[in-house]
Amino acid sequence: MNQLADSFDGHKLVLNGDDLNTADLLNERRVTNYQRWLGNTQLLLIDEAQVIPEVGKALKLLIDSFPNLTILATGSSAFDLTNRAGEPLVGRQLTYTLYPLAQLELSSTETYLQTRQHLEDRLVFGSYPDVVLMDRPSDRIDYLKSIVSSYLLKDILLFEQVRNAQKMLHLLQLVAFQVGNEVSYDELSRQLQLDRNTVFRYLDLFTKIFVLFRLGGYSNNLRKEVTKSSKWYFFDNGIRNALINNFAQLSQRQDAGALWKNYLVAERLKRNAYLNSQANVYFWRTYDQQELDWLEEANGQLNGFEMKWHTNRVRFPKAFQNAYPEATLSVVNPDNYLDFIAQLLQS
Repeated sequence: MNQLADSFDGHKLVLNGDDLNTADLLNERRVTNYQRWLGNTQLLLIDEAQVIPEVGKALKLLIDSFPNLTILATGSSAFDLTNRAGEPLVGRQLTYTLYPLAQLELSSTETYLQTRQHLEDRLVFGSYPDVVLMDRPSDRIDYLKSIVSSYLLKDILLFEQVRNAQKMLHLLQLVAFQVGNEVSYDELSRQLQLDRNTVFRYLDLFTKIFVLFRLGGYSNNLRKEVTKSSKWYFFDNGIRNALINNFAQLSQRQDAGALWKNYLVAERLKRNAYLNSQANVYFWRTYDQQELDWLEEANGQLNGFEMKWHTNRVRFPKAFQNAYPEATLSVVNPDNYLDFIAQLLQS
């Protein structure tokens, strides 16, 4: 935001939602009041906008009353910002999501050798900006644990007034142990002693704060395809490992394959978002357990991928090849993964 402000040649104004004076300026929702302190401002930047009470109504009045004014409102809590600003701004806003650092971005700042050297760290500690900049594993662990305790649990539970904090934590831990596998909502419901609707609501809550995202099953015309199942992945490997308190090296872990899948899926998601790819993404499986980890559909073309950490030998499912003979099939492994997560879209 500061870079945008510095590069803008016109009249601009930068406000901070943590400053009580900012709230005072915006809370008096009168056009004459806004005109008085805006003057000839062309670009208004508001940081931590989610802190300001009823900020959505204030932004709506500004947008409707000053058509030549561009507003950038940012927030460190996507959930709070969406809830406080979202509804009044329907049809009046563009939303930009900033994920943990993507390899697509990091590739412009490091050599190929450095990228390969950092691969294990990113599988274990993730790609939050502060984590990437830290040198000591102990500092990374402390930081990730603090995010889990102070943000994932404290802030979201306070906002939603959810009573069962430990069950929400347990739900995330259960999903963490099932990364890359299909999730049974009935099983989660039984283990947590919560009804299915509550489990769905909690999972939806975690998607809104960018902890989890859902991958659904693909089907077009094969009767045996599984379509109603779901896989859940974490936006960041470091958060996943913090939830289960496991930061061991890959050589000492039983879940290296799961970490590999989660890393690739999250990185591909970030890559597609930043390159404005319109591809729909799925996994694919039949009831007799033939499966593909990742499937993309764009412009009528299907591209399937298998993600393998230890081996290059893959037997692609015959049922998929027979049902979709025009689809491409590829293996993503440590030798070629950068083509999958950092290569630019082909024109």
